[in-house]
Amino acid sequence: MIVTRFAPSPTGFLHIGSARTALFNWLYAKHTGGKFLLRIEDTDQKRSTGEAIDAIINGLQWLGLQWDGDFVLQSSRLERHKEVALSMLKTGHAYECYASQEEIADFRAKNPHQKFISPWRGGGTAKRESSPVIRIKAKTEGVSIVNDTVQGEVQIANSQLDDMVLLRSDGTPTYMLAVVVDDHDMGVNTIIRGDDHFTNAFRQNQIYQATGWQQPKYTHIPLIHGADGNKLSKRHGATGVEEYKDMGYLPEAMLNYLLRLGWSHRDDEIIPTKQAIEWFGLDGLGKSPSRFDFDKLNHINAHYIRNSSPEVLLSLLKDNIGELTGDIWSKIAEGLPLLQGRANTINALAEATMIFVRKQDPISEAAAEAINRAGKEVAISLYEKLKNLPQWEATQLSSSCKELSTELEVKMPVIMQTLRASVVGSLEGPGIIEIMDVLGREETLNRMNPSIN
Repeated sequence: MIVTRFAPSPTGFLHIGSARTALFNWLYAKHTGGKFLLRIEDTDQKRSTGEAIDAIINGLQWLGLQWDGDFVLQSSRLERHKEVALSMLKTGHAYECYASQEEIADFRAKNPHQKFISPWRGGGTAKRESSPVIRIKAKTEGVSIVNDTVQGEVQIANSQLDDMVLLRSDGTPTYMLAVVVDDHDMGVNTIIRGDDHFTNAFRQNQIYQATGWQQPKYTHIPLIHGADGNKLSKRHGATGVEEYKDMGYLPEAMLNYLLRLGWSHRDDEIIPTKQAIEWFGLDGLGKSPSRFDFDKLNHINAHYIRNSSPEVLLSLLKDNIGELTGDIWSKIAEGLPLLQGRANTINALAEATMIFVRKQDPISEAAAEAINRAGKEVAISLYEKLKNLPQWEATQLSSSCKELSTELEVKMPVIMQTLRASVVGSLEGPGIIEIMDVLGREETLNRMNPSIN
């Protein structure tokens, strides 16, 4: 069975790049009928926070990336990490090193192009009173090989690998040790992560070999870059998942977009999550960094808004807009089909629905100019004409406007622009007749009343 994992450090928000890593792990597990596990690597107590853990959990849940079983806090497994380090010490795959930080720094200053070699590696140096670190006894000859799904077979000379620290002098594990022990104990056999971790694979494999554990299958994916080709950062825009939620993006649209950042299936662009699970495979991963493009994200988000049910959109709008009377919500619900095909975010849709809440105040400069060009008498005539309609419905509203165009010898576009400016206060938006049909007679005439224009 394939077992993948997502193992973020809780030092901030859930980065969009980390969310993509979680997505690829989740999809591969779902595609293969395996398991997707979550581990919070919180051993850096100075930087880890409860708020960051909540942000990771909330971000994954918003995206719908549910993990199997309970998530694991790495800090709860410190004794197990220590146990493995001491076991490696007993088998001769690790050793105690008493070198101080000052001694190591002095060595590196004098030998900038050499790796540090501890004088305690051979065991011939006397122990000191200070607590030692435990270092792995790395191989010094031959080569180490990593077979990676994306990068292919890569090898480095073992002479380049140093005797990394496994256990600090205070008894706490380093990242390199903890991640290997946890992956092994959790049964993780497939690791999908960013290629900034690629060199870690060589060092972590030393631990797998020393313990006799089965090495996982590695897949290191290129990072996400900004439009300028540099690593994605705050200067390119939002980088946290919850920021995109606040900006009005739908979770299914985010999943679709993140999927296409580094993975492809022919020329398909819109790939719903159910289809993504069916199609996803590691062979579709690209070798080059992908670039984050807000225009493409907006395009995909607009597609999902257009195809969302009115019930879902209304729920999102209520969260976005807040308190309104029931009658207003009824008008928004009725007018929603006029708007959802024109918005690319929920925020934009929420702003557009204000057309059913109130007239723009003050009216736009373009709307004021339209009324002035037509002349006040056109706006007054429209008000009188529509006020006396026997029935308020789209067909009669349209016919009345055409009749008035003939009566006043004013071109139809002028009539319609004046009408839109009077009712909405803007020349933008969906068809004015449809808007008036939703608003109803009383609200429309109140907005048109010449005394308030």
